[in-house]
Amino acid sequence: MNYPEDLKYHKEHMWVRSDGTIGISAFAQEQLGEIVFIEVPEPGADVEAGEAFGEIESRKSVSDLYAPVSGSLAEVNSDVVDAPEIINDDPFGSGWIAVIDMSDASELENLLSAAEYKELVSGEEG
Repeated sequence: MNYPEDLKYHKEHMWVRSDGTIGISAFAQEQLGEIVFIEVPEPGADVEAGEAFGEIESRKSVSDLYAPVSGSLAEVNSDVVDAPEIINDDPFGSGWIAVIDMSDASELENLLSAAEYKELVSGEEG
């Protein structure tokens, strides 16, 4: 499974780039299966690190999306809103979910490295 080193990971299976771009991990999209719907607030909405801010739905289940960092949504990827299966194909590339204008970039230091995230999910893979 792929864990890009340039990302920070939230224990709730979200990733964030240093520019505030966020998405779900490859592990999460694999666990969800075929993603059929995603709901996120409009740009301008405030999000709080560790708090649910949206939902992602697959044929198997509905899961909350958790903000890895605090701030306001600067942009939402309309492509994944219109065609959420893009996340299954490319969770770290064109399947990004939103961009957060971070209110405190130091929150990135509280997140997991790729190695730490891999260790976290290694017990859950099956």
